[in-house]
Amino acid sequence: MESKNQGIPPLQWLSNEYYASLATGLNIPASELWSDTYLTERMGERQISVAVTPNGLADAVTRGPDDKLYFAEPLLQKMTMGEFLTNISAGKEDEMIYSPAADENVDSTSSGRNIYYLQSQNGNLFTSEDFSGHGIQSCSEFEPLRPDIPNDIEFCTGGLGRPPDAVNLWIGDGRSITSIHSDPYENIYTVLRGAKYFTLLPPTEGWCLKERRFPHATYQRCSKTGRLSLQPSQNTDLVRWSSVMYPHIPGALPIDAHPIHITLHPGDTLYLPAGWWHHVRQLSGATTIALNWWYDMEMRGMSWVTLSFLRGISEVPLGNNDEEDDDP
Repeated sequence: MESKNQGIPPLQWLSNEYYASLATGLNIPASELWSDTYLTERMGERQISVAVTPNGLADAVTRGPDDKLYFAEPLLQKMTMGEFLTNISAGKEDEMIYSPAADENVDSTSSGRNIYYLQSQNGNLFTSEDFSGHGIQSCSEFEPLRPDIPNDIEFCTGGLGRPPDAVNLWIGDGRSITSIHSDPYENIYTVLRGAKYFTLLPPTEGWCLKERRFPHATYQRCSKTGRLSLQPSQNTDLVRWSSVMYPHIPGALPIDAHPIHITLHPGDTLYLPAGWWHHVRQLSGATTIALNWWYDMEMRGMSWVTLSFLRGISEVPLGNNDEEDDDP
């Protein structure tokens, strides 16, 4: 019998079938060049946007000082690349004894800890403007590093039939964690330094992540003490997010769930189809640097219908039991 996928490029076939896959051999100049010294010298005094939290959980569900759970966004702080890398290095000793899971049920703002993570997404290196056929059009905080990075991965663009929508740079240490979520993008993710630990779940298992609706909050720095505090936002919609904070820990997921655990070392590249759930940790005691290319899934037709159905189209419960549902 002839396969219905005969003649289709492998990446397009994986995208059609919603399979994640791991590959090696993506040759990127930055892999050899990007030492701390090189990054500091190339970036000079340019200011970059860095996420700062007291617990390493940016864009994640966090318990506030009022004992309520919030979807917390980080403080965004401007600094030079040299200052950022120095802040990471200064936290290495603290990292060895720090476990973010220990802070899950306490007010994480009570310590004076600052954890820094470069995670300014949505094209901090290149955006969709740069693939319009008119050369590089967008501005980037990381302009001096652009020559070291391909703005396009040829076999991915060929397989998916379109250029990337965004290219992002990620730098952090083992204290920074990306909470489990899914994206409407095809994701090509490669590690240059350090290591990343992915816990993956296919779209069919979103049911086990216990999504809830949480009030929004943002970290702010007290002008007197310098400490971070979680400030609830006013007049904002509730945020739908998974209430499972650490899906990689045994017992955190139902017994019927089938998580996939993958470690990316330097030179490894993960293809993550749109809609796949992923939780990401980083190597302790080291600076981890990664890049990813987002390809817009163009959420139309059955792809959108299927992923919406698997996630669940009905309203999910509130994340705090004592809240009143004021949403229409």
